Amino acid sequence: MTQQKITLFDNKRIILGVTGSIAAYKAVDLASKLTQAGAKVDVLMTAAAQKFVTPLAFQSVTGRPVYTDMWQADSSGGLPTHIAHVGLAEGADVLLIAPCTANTLAKIAHGLADDLLSLTTLAARCPLVIAPAMDGGMYESEVTQFNLRVVKGRGVQVIEPDEGRFASGLVGKGRLPETPTLIGHLRRVLGRGGTLNGRKIVVTAGGTREAIDPVRYISNRSSGKQGYALAQAALDAGAKTVVLISAAQHLPAPVGATVVPVSSAAEMLYAVLEHIASADALLMAAAVADFTPEHVAAQKIKKSDAPNDAPTLALTRTPDILLVVKKRRADTGFPRVVVGFAAESHNLLANARAKLERKGLHLMVANDITAEDAGFEVDTNRVVLLDAAGGQESLDLMSKAAVGEMIVRRVAALLAPPTQKE
Repeated sequence: MTQQKITLFDNKRIILGVTGSIAAYKAVDLASKLTQAGAKVDVLMTAAAQKFVTPLAFQSVTGRPVYTDMWQADSSGGLPTHIAHVGLAEGADVLLIAPCTANTLAKIAHGLADDLLSLTTLAARCPLVIAPAMDGGMYESEVTQFNLRVVKGRGVQVIEPDEGRFASGLVGKGRLPETPTLIGHLRRVLGRGGTLNGRKIVVTAGGTREAIDPVRYISNRSSGKQGYALAQAALDAGAKTVVLISAAQHLPAPVGATVVPVSSAAEMLYAVLEHIASADALLMAAAVADFTPEHVAAQKIKKSDAPNDAPTLALTRTPDILLVVKKRRADTGFPRVVVGFAAESHNLLANARAKLERKGLHLMVANDITAEDAGFEVDTNRVVLLDAAGGQESLDLMSKAAVGEMIVRRVAALLAPPTQKE
């Protein structure tokens, strides 16, 4: 699967250290995906790593030299000069060691510098991220846990390994996480200090389900993709806390987000009110049902043999979450900024503007659900942003990730303190 461009990685220089673990093969995919995302990836391999994967594999997917030898000063795995490791380290935005063996972890913990990777790690002033990977009970051993405490105390970001089966056949904790997880952790590191630094953002996503009986429910075509893209964009912008209230648990959660699973409109209302108490912004991307069955059958509704037999379904209104939030905000001042979404099939702008004003929103995101290439169930969107001051901004067809970034940019501007005039 091709990795989409990620704005946060554009022209970022990432040093990828690869050490002697069977998981080194996963690092090739990681280097490839980071390159596709827009990063410049410089790979440093230990001698042990080269027993598992060749430098040519990394050079093929990154299009850049691979460094293996701190003594050699040439283009065949060495450095351009004997001090180039300092340049490699100083010019990097982040240094990730994945996989990081117990041996390399020990070197980092105790300041050893006997190969190119450990030497570069000592010279680096950029954030250091390690993803430990080791067999058997090595990760949970007393000495490894001690070394982990040491490096964490120095500000090293440690990506926790997964549990599972090792190459040895043993089962335990120590497997290198998959590429999307590793990339997610890198996004958290690179996003620090962004426009939402220190903020708490609450996002809702997906279409709610209103139960008819234990088997059936009323729902809609919302996939939840736009809500998840918003949560990721908020994390990329440096938000300290992102709460994702989701009725679409089939999607992979952005690394760093707290996912609150819900099903019905009533459950979503309860979760929203619980989490907006100290929130800077609420981005209400979920497609919440307007109606719910008046009575939910305790048992599955069975059909009879009568040809015209069909139950009558009486519906009642669900609570309007944004109207409830409007009242809560008037009482408490939170959330500071509220963004709504209007999925319309006709009179798009008039209906969206009316909702914005009635619900007291700062921003309304309007999209035409009749378009086949935007909105529900696809990866692209075409929206119009309406603000409380009467402004209007049309966004042409773009990925939902890009739409999420544009909305988060507007939210950050709304939250920013006013510029002092001289």
